[in-house]
Amino acid sequence: MSDVMIRVENLGKKYVIGHQAEGASYVALRDVLAEGAKSLVRRFTGRGGSQRETREEFWALKDVSFEVKRGECVGIIGRNGAGKSTLLKILSRITEPTTGQIKIRGRVASLLEVGTGFHPELTGRENIFLNGSILGMSRAEIKLKFDEIVDFAEVERFLDTPVKFYSSGMYVRLAFAVAAHLEPEILVVDEVLAVGDAAFQKKCLGKMGDVAEREGRTVLFVSHNMPTITSLCQNAILLEHGKIVQKGIASLVVNQYYSDRESSMSSVDFSRENKTIDGKYAMLLSASVIDYENQICSEILINQSFKIIMRFRILENSTYIPVPTFDFHTSSGIYAFGSSPEKKPIKLEIGDYTYECHMPANFLNEGVYFVTLNLYSFTPFHILHFCEKNALTFNIKDPIEGTRNYDYAGAIAGVVRPKFQGEVTKIS
Repeated sequence: MSDVMIRVENLGKKYVIGHQAEGASYVALRDVLAEGAKSLVRRFTGRGGSQRETREEFWALKDVSFEVKRGECVGIIGRNGAGKSTLLKILSRITEPTTGQIKIRGRVASLLEVGTGFHPELTGRENIFLNGSILGMSRAEIKLKFDEIVDFAEVERFLDTPVKFYSSGMYVRLAFAVAAHLEPEILVVDEVLAVGDAAFQKKCLGKMGDVAEREGRTVLFVSHNMPTITSLCQNAILLEHGKIVQKGIASLVVNQYYSDRESSMSSVDFSRENKTIDGKYAMLLSASVIDYENQICSEILINQSFKIIMRFRILENSTYIPVPTFDFHTSSGIYAFGSSPEKKPIKLEIGDYTYECHMPANFLNEGVYFVTLNLYSFTPFHILHFCEKNALTFNIKDPIEGTRNYDYAGAIAGVVRPKFQGEVTKIS
């Protein structure tokens, strides 16, 4: 028997979008009533169309084909509007495709938005049984998993409260717990997990890993968090303008995603976002990746130097002795190294400061890297003033010519790739 759980062949989804005619941005009630009457007349007489609106065909997906096997966890990535959510809605049978076909083996549980499949007037307890029934499970099967679901969702106190009174965080906790524990063969999860707090997100990611690896079920996961994609998913699919640009090993697909300059966050401005944890001592202002010509860049050649610059603001005089640091991770989620100033940290007065980390040529290996921006104080006690995870990304590229001492042009493993001096000599 084939292990293919999902087969998508030449899938396409078309929408018809209406555009309001120029000069028709303001419409009074009498105009709406008059237009409705005219539309009714046109329907019976077959004469003409509306002058206020033009229609355009928009393909959210076009010629999409792929397979997902049993036990695979596949990430679906792409910029906003690439067609990710449309694809998941078709796979979840929420909407029908315009062209092509999909073949799915087994039950599908979907978590595409907060409270998917929940009835607001029913309690948390009733919705658990409702969702289980929709998935085709018997009452006995649901009761067997009931305590585990409630324990995972951490909503025992509000179990008999209608879910319309739940916060968005409570909603998503219960919805994910139901979807993950009622043993569907295929679990489909959109970016909805961003609603939960950091601890719950970590808990969910761990559960999805267990679902795929230990329980042998299939997971489709949409996220804009690339380290999560590469650490959780074996394979990934990159969508752009409704078409598959690349599919295969997750880290390679993520590298392709960030090779597009528009997708790379090589410069970020936080000055209007109040990026701070303690709220009063310090805040993050901006950060950039700068090449050897002092230009913001998203791609750097292995044999070129560059630097990371962070700007932050001290808001009050204090006994704190702050230390700015950078944490570097690979696209696979591996911690590469950290950096902090060489000089002994001192107290900083109110004002704006920069911290620069200079990266030498022939140091990092090719690939995509993420930079987390931090400001700590270790004296008089340990405190974190701000931490912006994976705020910057940059791509190290290997031009091959001038960076290797031999003719081999394949991929070289490792995080760092220093160019050491050395030679072979004959022992006399």
